[in-house]
Amino acid sequence: MNWVITENNKKINALDIPTISTEEIRSDIEKMKTRVVGFFGKQEFDNVRLYVIAADDKVGKLYITSSLFTPEVKSYESLTQTIPALHIFEREFYEEFGIEPLNHPWLKPVRNNQDAYPFFEMKGEDIHQVAVGPIHAGVIEPGHFRFMCQGEKVYDLEIMLGYQHRGVEELFLKNKKYNNRLAESVCGDMVIGYNMAYSQAMEALSDTQISSKAQIIRRIALEMERIAIHIGDMGAIAGDMAYLMGASIFGITRTLVINTMLEISGSRFGRGLIDVGGVNFDIDKKMSEKIINMLNDVAKTVDRTTNVMLKTPSCISRMERTGVVNQETAKAIGAVGMAARSSGVDIDIRFDFNDKWYTSLDVVKPFRATGDVHSRFKLRYKEIKQSIQIVKKLLAKLEEYENEPVKVTPNTSLTPNSLVVSMTEGWRGEVIHVAITGSDGQLVRYKIKDPSFNNWYALAMAVRNNGVSDFPLCNKSFNLSYCGNDL
Repeated sequence: MNWVITENNKKINALDIPTISTEEIRSDIEKMKTRVVGFFGKQEFDNVRLYVIAADDKVGKLYITSSLFTPEVKSYESLTQTIPALHIFEREFYEEFGIEPLNHPWLKPVRNNQDAYPFFEMKGEDIHQVAVGPIHAGVIEPGHFRFMCQGEKVYDLEIMLGYQHRGVEELFLKNKKYNNRLAESVCGDMVIGYNMAYSQAMEALSDTQISSKAQIIRRIALEMERIAIHIGDMGAIAGDMAYLMGASIFGITRTLVINTMLEISGSRFGRGLIDVGGVNFDIDKKMSEKIINMLNDVAKTVDRTTNVMLKTPSCISRMERTGVVNQETAKAIGAVGMAARSSGVDIDIRFDFNDKWYTSLDVVKPFRATGDVHSRFKLRYKEIKQSIQIVKKLLAKLEEYENEPVKVTPNTSLTPNSLVVSMTEGWRGEVIHVAITGSDGQLVRYKIKDPSFNNWYALAMAVRNNGVSDFPLCNKSFNLSYCGNDL
């Protein structure tokens, strides 16, 4: 076969990965009906190797292959023409290595925006442009939004990012020791999701087995992070509709969750909780009871406030049929996570890739939605309820492993010539870390994919045929990450 078959958090021999042509890659992806979760390059002397990782969500398998570009080969026929979801991956690969995807329909910079950016333009007497950013009135990161409008109606939105040049992936290569503090700082509102993906990758490469207790505590923290951010986002959506009561109540309620995380780990965002080898803090019976009581209070408040909002005509009129991304579009552009599920694309790393701590739980998956702001708001509510249920069940399981250590001393050496794909379903969607080691066991490539990398284009699609004044509401309903794109 042209692809190595593997699973989430399972290392493979990098030397076993086949080398095939890009046309074979295109053909195989279409035949296998998989979706691409990794598409990146690695310098090999004068050559560039393109790695492609495809996921089959139905069976929880990953497929990995590669294509080699010698110095004289500077282009290939773009795969985006038949697989639209690859548009952003091919643009990034071209930007980093200068190998052009010929006939790419939208070959523009992903992060290198120093030169004159070729914005899409519409012509006509009534057409005007609205430019927002990169510096914003709120305390948010830089990003530029260019609207093409006729009156108040938006025909097109182009999003230009790339203002933060942090070199995160290179930093992982420079530090020869485990670097959990860097991992949890890549994307500050997804501390647990990122640190968990990094730790699992390093544990797989170093053959470090962590305790069941540590695995459960990590997932409890992951779900608490999901609950807290979803509540905060519901408050932000309420605020953008001028429903200030909802914004205030959700804001206060979110604080209850993150303050409990503070009691567990010393940080409201879970910094310092996870290390390679396990976790640094235990959850005893007293803390477990405190978490359950807090979640019961949170559930009551979220239920009450959500139900009032969903019966308020002014709220419903702002959310329904606003910012629609239908199922066909979401699937075609490769949307992931909550953005995909709110459009009816049912993908979730927790349940699709054989995580026993999730698949063993009897939990109800949230509804399939219609892709508007209302769906994204309501899905957050459903996922909060789901995560509360998951945390309670995981806390009950924790009692079975109370005598286990929360942390083991990890092996310090990584397996040479190996590759591992580590995927975690953060609150925004799938966080994917790919680590490759060389012949000496040192990291030679570390690749990160944030869910926002897929979903920024979904926001651009959502705004079409809406009013300019609807953009803040659409934007909040996605709540995408600037730094997750600007690695």
